[in-house]
Amino acid sequence: MFRIKTSIATLTLCTLLTAPAWGDAQSPIRLVIHGGAGTITKDTITPEQEKQYTEKLTEALNAGYAVLNKGGSSLEAVQKAINVMEDSPLFNAGKGAVFTHDGRNELDASIMDGKTRKAGAVAGVTTVKNPINAAYAVMTQSPHVLMVSTGADTFAKEQGLATVDPAYFKTDFRWQQLQNAIQKEKVLLDHDGKSAALFADPMMYDYKYGTVGAVALDKDGNLAAGTSTGGMTNKRYGRVGDSPIIGAGNYADNETVAVSATGSGEMFIRTLTAYNIAAQVKYRNTPLKDAAQNALDEVKALNGSGGVIVLDKAGNYTMSFNSEGMYRGTIGDDGKPVVAIYR
Repeated sequence: MFRIKTSIATLTLCTLLTAPAWGDAQSPIRLVIHGGAGTITKDTITPEQEKQYTEKLTEALNAGYAVLNKGGSSLEAVQKAINVMEDSPLFNAGKGAVFTHDGRNELDASIMDGKTRKAGAVAGVTTVKNPINAAYAVMTQSPHVLMVSTGADTFAKEQGLATVDPAYFKTDFRWQQLQNAIQKEKVLLDHDGKSAALFADPMMYDYKYGTVGAVALDKDGNLAAGTSTGGMTNKRYGRVGDSPIIGAGNYADNETVAVSATGSGEMFIRTLTAYNIAAQVKYRNTPLKDAAQNALDEVKALNGSGGVIVLDKAGNYTMSFNSEGMYRGTIGDDGKPVVAIYR
């Protein structure tokens, strides 16, 4: 067994730790979270913003840990941690969701149970306060895996979940991001007159990938994964990214790993990033850090970027990304949260 002492500024790009054992009858508990990956550097975030993100990530970790420490399930811990980030305007999920080209907030989420491999997801919802809770309801209260748009909103309301007026999700910061993205497209169109060029390299624009996610291991040895997002700034015509797609942006299986992803959704779908990692672990016995890096290399080969958090049934985990930074953190048996932002 080994321990690594680190600080926010020095947490490494890929961390692989084994949590202490609880004893013969219990598994170690572990929660790992992310709040999105992208161009996140000391130059792009003020000290006050860094403090806000650090505090909110810590709050999310503590919320999930409170569940695990009392013997609660990994599924509940994942939801509680994600709820904290969904309720904060800092992240591109729930309250802080970005805008579509038409000025709407359309949210996606998914959750998966590693014990049964049951899963639930929603896409394009506009009135569900916490989309991860709606995803859980789809998994537990319906025979389906994925529900979308007004149908998903209606189902969530029928299940008694908290709903809000769509105006709840609007923030001035995200609205300005949309205006910036639209203006950049206008400049490009004025330059070459080719609308096809608009989506040639979406990372050029102010698209803001800020998906949130969590993976957890409870005392019973069960894994769970959850992912929630507002999508991509300036997205068009019913676009859905990887977050609600099981195997792309989210996956959990007690026999392998739990994974939550954030980044270039289209590329994560095309490479089935989350399942890619699980398959490497299952069929090749690839170490978590290597499996995550291999999957991200495939994403990068398609000009995509982002990150993943990965956790296995022994409590080993990694937080990997190929962007400038990723909001991330973890907490284990000792109840001491560790968070990081930069590379």
